Amino acid sequence: MTEPKEEGGLGFRDIHVFNLAMLAKQGWRLLHNPEALCAQVPRAKYFPSGDVLQATAPPNATYTWRSIVKGIEVLKRGVIWRAGNGGSIDVWSDPWLGREWLRKPITPKGQNILSKVEELINPATSSWDEELVRQIFWVEDVDLILSTPVHCEPEDLVAWHYDKRGSFSVKSAYKVQRDHERRSSRKDMASSSNGEPREKVEWKKLWKLKCLGKIRHFLWRFTHSSLALRRNLEWRGMENVCYAAG
Repeated sequence: MTEPKEEGGLGFRDIHVFNLAMLAKQGWRLLHNPEALCAQVPRAKYFPSGDVLQATAPPNATYTWRSIVKGIEVLKRGVIWRAGNGGSIDVWSDPWLGREWLRKPITPKGQNILSKVEELINPATSSWDEELVRQIFWVEDVDLILSTPVHCEPEDLVAWHYDKRGSFSVKSAYKVQRDHERRSSRKDMASSSNGEPREKVEWKKLWKLKCLGKIRHFLWRFTHSSLALRRNLEWRGMENVCYAAG
């Protein structure tokens, strides 16, 4: 029932996932408003280094902070570093490449001593050192790095990957977390191998039928085998009792 209508669900919000998305919003505020009083207090106690994305919940943490840390985990699944001078971005551990999910280099670090993105930028041309990039990274990473814009004057910025302007929204965070849980579920991974594009078109046709809403809902239940039909009852292991007219 919590799946989108175009994927065979009813489009209801998953309250647990929605709550995590709301907590991620609190993490976003701590990240972008570090001077606010509500950010300085937990910073002094839980992340004195100032990096909220690396914050954890110690055993003596309050329930509120433990909840916010769970939201920060959701936040980390959707943030990306926008390269400025590159001095704050760790090449191997920070998300800074424009992939859909894994935004870190897939090239193994190995014995490479390079650590910051600024070391990949040619200061003379204020652009990527293409020769160095091609020497260190695999082809899959090279294409992404060279297509990433560089701005040497401003500082590096943490942005939201799923918005063109880099702004966080609870709606997109909800989708990021829901998709993460679906990928983590073996059942969903197995079902994703079926013809998904065709299923989406069929469900859209069902919800666009020009008839009463209760009829569309009846067809939805019939498609999901949730009606109290004899075959469905037998499939669920329920005995069918027939009463003859006396």
